[in-house]
Amino acid sequence: MQPRKTKEQEPAGSGASQLRQGTAVVIMAAGKGTRLKSRHPKVLHEVGGRLLLEHVIRAAMRVVAPDDIYIIVGHEAERVRKAVAATGVNFILQEPQRGTGHALMVAQKALENYSTTVVLSGDAPLITPETISYLIAFHGSKHAAMTLLSARLQNPTGYGRILRKKAGSSEVREIVEEKSANTAQRKIQEINSGIYAFNSKALFKYIGNLKTDNPHSEFYLTDMAAVLGKAKLRVLSVPTNNPHEILGANTRADLAAVDRELRMAKCHELMASGVTIVYPETCLIDSDVLVGSDTIIEPFVQILGNTRIGVDCRIRSYSVISNSVIGDGVLIRPGCVLDGAVVGASAVLGPYSHLRPESRINEGAHVGNFVETKKMVLGKNSKANHLTYLGDAEIGDDVNVGAGTITCNYDGVYKHKTVIEGGVFIGSDTTLVAPVKIAKGAYVAAASCITEDVPADSLALGRARQIIKEGWVRDKRAASTGPKK
Repeated sequence: MQPRKTKEQEPAGSGASQLRQGTAVVIMAAGKGTRLKSRHPKVLHEVGGRLLLEHVIRAAMRVVAPDDIYIIVGHEAERVRKAVAATGVNFILQEPQRGTGHALMVAQKALENYSTTVVLSGDAPLITPETISYLIAFHGSKHAAMTLLSARLQNPTGYGRILRKKAGSSEVREIVEEKSANTAQRKIQEINSGIYAFNSKALFKYIGNLKTDNPHSEFYLTDMAAVLGKAKLRVLSVPTNNPHEILGANTRADLAAVDRELRMAKCHELMASGVTIVYPETCLIDSDVLVGSDTIIEPFVQILGNTRIGVDCRIRSYSVISNSVIGDGVLIRPGCVLDGAVVGASAVLGPYSHLRPESRINEGAHVGNFVETKKMVLGKNSKANHLTYLGDAEIGDDVNVGAGTITCNYDGVYKHKTVIEGGVFIGSDTTLVAPVKIAKGAYVAAASCITEDVPADSLALGRARQIIKEGWVRDKRAASTGPKK
């Protein structure tokens, strides 16, 4: 997908100046994330097999169109843009970064003609489309100037507290940050999530009233609650039913906790669809993985990226499968590694097979222990069961590749192809020096080094003749029994 032109790149007087109804979603992604102690932008860290920011974008895209999503970028802006540009969202540069309130000041020209502006955090990947939609609907039905998503936490330490106008009311007086809260306020368990819905007209009419009288001299979006309240406009809060979904990833421990939650949710999703996961706590399954019913996944398996697995498969322990397609009824024995491979129905892999990118194993084929493949095709019912390397090769149906066989595909400058046609038998410890072709039905004797094409139904031998010198060891031993020097 080609990225759409960003609003900051559009000429003056284009779409931003036209009246736009509906909802815009703004995702805050400009910060450094200093508590992660990382050289990389905070929102580009991964959980559940996706970038933090990508999770939030995907949730937003199920509520509004990509063209109505605006990412606020700042720290390493180009890296962030590049990482998610294919989603088709817009980008707004905040430079310098002077707080969340300042981010919306910078975005005003792009947002002011929407009726509603929703603000999400780029580091809160558990947020759901259902919650975003509920926040928008609640905000609209109450005709509020600002509606914030709140949550009740057993341990609210570190979060801003919600101060309501009166007990039991949904109306908010202000949000007080923990550093500024008194003892009584710190006991409040309802916290601010950093997720908001604004009436855009009210937001941009009063956003200039924000002050920087705080330790960081920044414009805080949380202060809009008090600003709008002083203007006699409605500021409401609505609690989420799932407090976990508003949790951000501010530390490495937070990343681990969020990742664990996403992966466990994925396991439960798969099990509900008919997949057996023997010990889900030990498995690492990415969010985009699809698995067919009656497939069994044993403990300590990793299934990553866009992997697709068919029905009635068995994935045994310690296998790692990334961005691969597995057909129906496949058995993957322990310790296999697959990356960008395609495996046909009823094939058998392993134990300890390594399928590198562009490996295609066809129906009923066997790839055994300590066999490595790369950019190759193994035909139907063909077998390479032991200690073999097959790279840049095209292998037909019903071929037997003996133990210790290798395709010598690299001459130091270029890669070359090996072709083995159907019904061929390759003896153990064979070296096939590409480019070379073994035609249909041929046999290659064990321990041969094949450098020339082999015709169909022929026997090829490429090894030194065996020589036996009787008594050679005895004579050598006798010659070496003299005095030691």
